Amino acid sequence: MSRHPKKILGVAAVLLAGAVYLGMGAFDVLRSGGFEDPAAESTRARDLIESEFGGQTNLVLLVRAKEGTVDSPAVREAGAALTARLAGEPGVENVGSYWQDNVADLRSADGTMALVLGHVAGDDEQVSDRAEALLARFPADEGPVTVTPGGEVVANQDVRDEVNRSLLLAEAIAVPAILLLLVLVFGSVMSTMVPLVIAAAATAGTLAELYLLGSVTDVSEFAINLATALALGLSVDYALLMVSRFRERLAAGDPVPEAVAVTMGTAGRTIVFSAATVAAALAALLVFPQFFLRSFAYAGIGVVLIAAATALVVTPALLALLGHRINGGRLPWSRAARGADSPVWGGLAAVVMRRPLLTATPVVVLLLLAAAPLSAVHFGSPDQGALPQRVTSRQVADTIRDHFDANVWTATDIVVPGQVDPDDLAGYARRLVALPGVAGTITSVGAFSRDGAGPGDPGLGSPDAQRLSVFTTVPPKSDVAQELIRAIRAVPGPGDAPTLVSSSEARLADTKKAIGDRLPLAGLLVGLTTFVALFLFTGSVIQPVRALLLNVLSLSATLGVMVWVFQQGHLADWLGFTPRPLDTAMTVLLLCVAFGLSMDYEVFLISRIHELHLAGHDTRTAVVEGLARTGRIVSAAAALLAISFFAFGTSSVSFLQMFGLGTGLAILIDATLVRGVLVPALMRAFGPRIWYAPRLLRRLHERVDLSETSRDELTPPAPAALARPPTGSPTLPRS
Repeated sequence: MSRHPKKILGVAAVLLAGAVYLGMGAFDVLRSGGFEDPAAESTRARDLIESEFGGQTNLVLLVRAKEGTVDSPAVREAGAALTARLAGEPGVENVGSYWQDNVADLRSADGTMALVLGHVAGDDEQVSDRAEALLARFPADEGPVTVTPGGEVVANQDVRDEVNRSLLLAEAIAVPAILLLLVLVFGSVMSTMVPLVIAAAATAGTLAELYLLGSVTDVSEFAINLATALALGLSVDYALLMVSRFRERLAAGDPVPEAVAVTMGTAGRTIVFSAATVAAALAALLVFPQFFLRSFAYAGIGVVLIAAATALVVTPALLALLGHRINGGRLPWSRAARGADSPVWGGLAAVVMRRPLLTATPVVVLLLLAAAPLSAVHFGSPDQGALPQRVTSRQVADTIRDHFDANVWTATDIVVPGQVDPDDLAGYARRLVALPGVAGTITSVGAFSRDGAGPGDPGLGSPDAQRLSVFTTVPPKSDVAQELIRAIRAVPGPGDAPTLVSSSEARLADTKKAIGDRLPLAGLLVGLTTFVALFLFTGSVIQPVRALLLNVLSLSATLGVMVWVFQQGHLADWLGFTPRPLDTAMTVLLLCVAFGLSMDYEVFLISRIHELHLAGHDTRTAVVEGLARTGRIVSAAAALLAISFFAFGTSSVSFLQMFGLGTGLAILIDATLVRGVLVPALMRAFGPRIWYAPRLLRRLHERVDLSETSRDELTPPAPAALARPPTGSPTLPRS
């Protein structure tokens, strides 16, 4: 790379142009949705309802009378006309309303509002397109009434719009802040340009990767946001590590080719292991059935590999080409060009090594206190409650909750496949009505409540299946609602026939079960891969265990803070959200991303400590000097990456706020309290035993030989020997 930097950069430029061309199509192949398990009972019930009965209600029009009640002649005429218009729209099925069906639960308690219900058919993309067209054709003012759209399809559209708006704002805040911090960290304009070039190339490669993935499998549209944020953050991290080591070697007097070689043999090797640990953490998402989570694994692994490959190919070529000009445009007050040593971090490590128990105990107590709210954690799924109150779908949901007697628009649907005896079906409906929290049940043979029975809806029956709509009075997304779903599923079906239950509550229960069942496997895979990678890197079995324990502690503290903020509602007024359970899928994503990034900084730090250990330094000296040389890099890299995630805190969608603030907080906790205090304290407590490995594993590690290489082993031939001598010419001795 020192000999052919221009050729390498030329090839990279051609690949970059191709990536840009492919990446422009990424937005067209990504999909919405993907939060549910395709094999879950609720999903199978929804598919059967779609094929046999025209689908579940996912569109709600809240109709409010401008004067009088919804039973006045003018309002009834307008409501009936609105119902007919909606039924005539292409792709809209199962339309009903208070004026058409005369169902009392579709009328508000004060009589001023009523509901029109419908189902927008199609896959996620078709539903999104049809809903957008419908909203444009139905004005808010319809003569004597006002119309406000809501329901699942409108909420999904609102979430998409709010997320896109929030991400634009987050990028507008994060990018200038990162640029300013990069200049301050590097202390020169030319050094700042290197990570920016790497980040741009990695981002373009990431978009191309998403296009290719989205062309062959389902990839969530939200994956592009995490992928680009990771591409920027990891590229800056890796470039920061390599540029810092390169400038350190130049300051020590190394010629440019030797400085590049040492940088690749030390910082380059660190990047390889860092990328492996981050990719392993994100690969755990592949075990979950929801393509929302799997797509983050596809995108995340690709991002890590692209960022690492770009850093390992483009960065050394740029460094070789720039040479001492890497310090060009240096700020007058900057000392960064003299190397990465930080007296602050070195001094902190020295203090901790002298008094490990005294310094580590307060940090451990603080993290345990932060983790305490986890004992009361609850998990939910995205819905209108994650949106701000100014959004129409949120307003409709709140109005129905406060002014209608039953959750009519979110009825729990039960499907009984096959032919069913009418008497058995009626008996099953009566058993359901007897459950606490059930207001009534409508079937093809009758409508049942505690007050008696009435005529049913023949459209709920078919030769191949029967459908029951169960209306409840329990608060949505509550523990009581989850208990009711379990109780409904426990009721024997008509004639002991199998039943399938589907509703927003049932989907939440199935989602939590699907993730909960696979979470131990994901944790085991992350633990094993991390252990193997760190063992191969250090030759120790204690170091991987120490790293895993500290990560569990820091992640527990992070989640505890998220429960305190987003579930219990502290800072709700300041951040502008409604307290609610933590989003299940987003919490898993937060854990995997935060764990991977924390291992990124673990490898940064332990690589330098291990390098000094191999050079013959005792554990105390290796830790103090290792933290002094990497502390500034780790803290700067963490600050840069945390900024990009903290910017999500400006979002108007609460689950995106939770993910951004949680990931940023986890990064800062790991880069400061864990790396600065707990790692040195445990290293001091174990002493030389921290490098222990059983004899068999030690021999295995020696055979594999993937540990950090000392500087003497990395010293390349002198410049005179870099060129191959002509055939037959004597080989020049090393100077």
